[in-house]
Amino acid sequence: MPSYRYSAYDKSGKLRKGIIDAPSSTRAGELLAEQNLVAVEIIEGAAESVKKGKVFGLAYHSLFCKGLSSYLNRGVPLAEALRFLSRHSNDRRVSAACLHLHESVQGGKRLSAALEETGLFRDDLVRIVDSGERTSALSGVLDQVARQYAMEDKQRRKIRSALTYPVAMSIIGIGVVVFLLTYVVPKLTELFSEMGQQLPLPTRILLAITAFLRSWGLPLLLVLLLVILYIRRRKKKITLPFFRRVRESITLSLVMSHLSTLLSAGIPLVQALNMASAMDPNSQRWLDAARLVKEGFRFDRALEKQGAFSEEVIYILRIGEMGGDLPGAIKQVSDMNWEEALESMERLSTLAEPVLVLFLGFSVGFVVLAILLPIFELSSLAG
Repeated sequence: MPSYRYSAYDKSGKLRKGIIDAPSSTRAGELLAEQNLVAVEIIEGAAESVKKGKVFGLAYHSLFCKGLSSYLNRGVPLAEALRFLSRHSNDRRVSAACLHLHESVQGGKRLSAALEETGLFRDDLVRIVDSGERTSALSGVLDQVARQYAMEDKQRRKIRSALTYPVAMSIIGIGVVVFLLTYVVPKLTELFSEMGQQLPLPTRILLAITAFLRSWGLPLLLVLLLVILYIRRRKKKITLPFFRRVRESITLSLVMSHLSTLLSAGIPLVQALNMASAMDPNSQRWLDAARLVKEGFRFDRALEKQGAFSEEVIYILRIGEMGGDLPGAIKQVSDMNWEEALESMERLSTLAEPVLVLFLGFSVGFVVLAILLPIFELSSLAG
């Protein structure tokens, strides 16, 4: 069915613009008249679509949900609230997205469908908004999810901060070693070969490493780039063994926090589990839990059957469910796992610093020693 952009006046004489779906322009005018709107212009063709690109960050998701919830709580109609949000942003991409949402909602589309159409918002937000629209609790859901996104953004920033120093140290150390092997060692190779005496073992090792890198360094670099490109295209993640526990704690914290938000907004547990499962790479365990709950199992029993959750988590959820405060118990599990993840990250960061310093110091020291030993021998022979 074609879409039409229209300009029409309402009962109060205010000009409104939007999009309406109709089989013809005549029918579009009739549909507008049924809504007590006097059309002054009807043009075939929907509004220019928003340029799709990278999904908006968590910070803007939180700001968008918080602002929209605030307007709705004040009694501002949804379409007008979206128009106000489009005016408050200096970012053209954000402003265009909100204006597109305004026109789509004013034209009769649901907000969840309009959000999905832009391709700029997270899938979980689209599903949450859809549930809020179906349960007539949109403002409450938006307020809850705004706090959820703010917490998730804060968590990610802390994790990046904890990893900044070790990563910087690694890059600097590798840069120093590469510089020595690329520029210093080749210039001294000829001098070492003219000495006529057997070189010390560290020097021979260093020369062998340098020769290998000069012959195979570029192919190895190309292979590494291809592997990285393959992983990014397939959206696969490589997790080091000592990070698996941390990642599991973070994932469990995010899923539980999201689940608590959905339940507090009045969304049924089975539906909330299906929605929150998208935040876990291993989403099947939550879908299985939703199936078991639908079959009549308590939530704690459904998770216990998965065999992937600790006894402490099961116990807290059991107490909360039997006490009638399941959302509170789920939030407690989320906070507990987040604190555990932060403590583990801090321990790893603290241990990584001295280990990296020792490793890099040993690497640079070995290169310097391998270079200086034959020079000292040459000096002693000349003396």
